[in-house]
Amino acid sequence: MKTTKFLSVAAVAVAATVALAGCSAGGSGSGGGSDTAAASCKPSSGKVTLDFTTWVPNMDKVVAIWNKENPDIQVKVSIVASGNSGTYQNFFNQLKAKQAPDIGQVEYDSLPAFRVQDGLEDIGACAGVADAKKDFSEGLWNQVTFGDSKSVYAIPQDSGPMALYYRKDLFEKAGLSVPKTWDEYAQDAVKIKALGGNITNFAKGDVNQFAGLVSQAGGQWFSNSGSDWTVNLTDGASKKVANYWQDLIDKKLVNTLPSFSDQWNSAYDKGQDWTWVSAVWGANTISSGAPSTSGKWAVAPMPQWTSGETKSAAWGGSSNVVFSGSKHPAEASKFLVWLNTSKEALAALNKQANLYPASTTGADLPALTEGLPFYGDQKIYEEFATAAENIQPFTWGPTMTQTYSDISDGFGQAASGQGTLLEALESGQSKTVAALKAQSIPVKG
Repeated sequence: MKTTKFLSVAAVAVAATVALAGCSAGGSGSGGGSDTAAASCKPSSGKVTLDFTTWVPNMDKVVAIWNKENPDIQVKVSIVASGNSGTYQNFFNQLKAKQAPDIGQVEYDSLPAFRVQDGLEDIGACAGVADAKKDFSEGLWNQVTFGDSKSVYAIPQDSGPMALYYRKDLFEKAGLSVPKTWDEYAQDAVKIKALGGNITNFAKGDVNQFAGLVSQAGGQWFSNSGSDWTVNLTDGASKKVANYWQDLIDKKLVNTLPSFSDQWNSAYDKGQDWTWVSAVWGANTISSGAPSTSGKWAVAPMPQWTSGETKSAAWGGSSNVVFSGSKHPAEASKFLVWLNTSKEALAALNKQANLYPASTTGADLPALTEGLPFYGDQKIYEEFATAAENIQPFTWGPTMTQTYSDISDGFGQAASGQGTLLEALESGQSKTVAALKAQSIPVKG
């Protein structure tokens, strides 16, 4: 996820409803896990030291504020590589050996993988956790509760609502209005091509962005009945989105450069690509990758499938979890509620790591209420705050890394004219079902 590459920006989030209740590979709450915590969450006696593994830069400086104010609950931080760069595998190995840290960083789309392996403590009964619900959108809270009204398996940290970044100067010069619908977006793609540009770059390697586009269209790739998983990567919305972008690819109306590469940055810096449907963290991505375009960009809502709607989506996102087996879930929960809901901590996270907070408490941070010169002094975070309120629910499956990889291979082929995006989804469907079965995870089909 883009917390991997852009935590120096304002990272990411996905608002999704995940129905995982009762679904686990080894029985609920094994290894001192969720059932125990759900029943009670008693504070430990005496001084406590918590181990916290994260990839957020400068997290140690934020934690230092807590440690100074809480001498009896000290937090020891380890800053490591991002989850998909090896940390997730380390977490699973540590859980198996019963040596996991008390607290870890887990992206929203990876939470089900840990839940299905009983890797997460249910901290729903811990003091302050239930009250924290009011600080988050319903979608984000459902993301960390898996749809269970009593259980809580993580505290949301950073958020990544999506919107449309566009070259305001180029659109105005061409006499084009900002596209409000996907039909208008496709029509503009033709006009922009005639002017020698591309409306955007299709992210063949970023399936999580494509998942956001699917969620905005109302798609659902995974569902869980409480016992069995259902995988449907080719539902109606997914087919619509795939066919839409396939048409743009076939007509050569979009670029297909590797995302975030030097070529990709150059295309935006030189005005060859005019828009990018991306998350809030993309603001710094564009400003750092296309510095000569300062003052020429603006942000607008995502184009809609139906005129007049305001549906949005999210790309990426992270939460903080208490791992199964922690001897101090009460203290860990107290720290995480402070870290992700207090103005003191949110301001420090924004200053030290440029995180865009998941908590609504952080919406009025000074850095998020000012106009940005790169975007013509537009207060772009107001646009993203509105988008965050309109994120559509989306369920993540327990093998997302594998699913992303399988679909990405097919997307790359489709971008080069070999196969189609829909065929990539169909292949990803069968491979995902096979991967679930190989891990003895109950799945239909």
